[in-house]
Amino acid sequence: MYNISTSNNQSDIALIKDALSGSKTALGHLLKQHYNFIYNVALRFVLNPEDAQDLTQEAIIKVITKLSQFNQQSEFRTWLYRIVFNHFLNTKRQKMEYAVVSFDEYELALDSIPNQELSAFEEKELAEKVEDAKIGCMVGMLLCLNREQRLVYILGEIFEIESKTDAFLLGMSAENFRQLLSRGRKDLYHFMNNKCGLINTRNPCRCPKKTKGFIQAGWVNENNLQFNNHFLKRVAELAILKSNQYDDLIEEKYGALYKDHPYYDRDKSNELLKKLTEDSDLKDIFNL
Repeated sequence: MYNISTSNNQSDIALIKDALSGSKTALGHLLKQHYNFIYNVALRFVLNPEDAQDLTQEAIIKVITKLSQFNQQSEFRTWLYRIVFNHFLNTKRQKMEYAVVSFDEYELALDSIPNQELSAFEEKELAEKVEDAKIGCMVGMLLCLNREQRLVYILGEIFEIESKTDAFLLGMSAENFRQLLSRGRKDLYHFMNNKCGLINTRNPCRCPKKTKGFIQAGWVNENNLQFNNHFLKRVAELAILKSNQYDDLIEEKYGALYKDHPYYDRDKSNELLKKLTEDSDLKDIFNL
């Protein structure tokens, strides 16, 4: 379970106080503490790494402009993520959200990519690209869920944040959250069970068979892998405790595939800090 209160709240509060007093260093440390988790959620929410980076920066800037309003009545992370995830749900649709709109259309898109068998040598040579294709395809499946279901699934299933906390972060009841999570699981797992060879070995759709086609179609950039790079660990290393009860234990194997995906270390907090300190309005807020 990703525990949103694992960071030191007192440390966050001290950094906020110093940042509001004009400390650029404190503001930088505060951004660094939270940037990567927000980015990792954003990437699974919008699929495209550049869009995820932009969405992360937009959300964090919104938090920063409200930083003086934090009243310490809750954990800072809880306050921060409620603002961030509300921004995710209400921001304009990103380009991949227009490209992937339903499971039926996604199935047609996958079927349009021809299967091409790889030799044992090719499978070894293309191993990193096959993994990139697998991760990209699976994250693409998440876009078939509506925004609310998608974010509920990312937080509740992939990162296993405790359901009461998730519900608070998303401004809904715990029961509503559990219903959305259950419905999202069922829709996603029904598609995977009928289409994905990772789950059902009788399905013809196989990552190695699709990889050459994905490269030719531009879904995988063989010179700049989008998903199988820039990471130090996997989500499963963060989501190690089961906080949500499964309706059926067989569902665990579906969620486990997503937890095996990389947790990306693409920290752009220094870049964001530079942007913040060059903005005249924000400079006034922080006395920079």
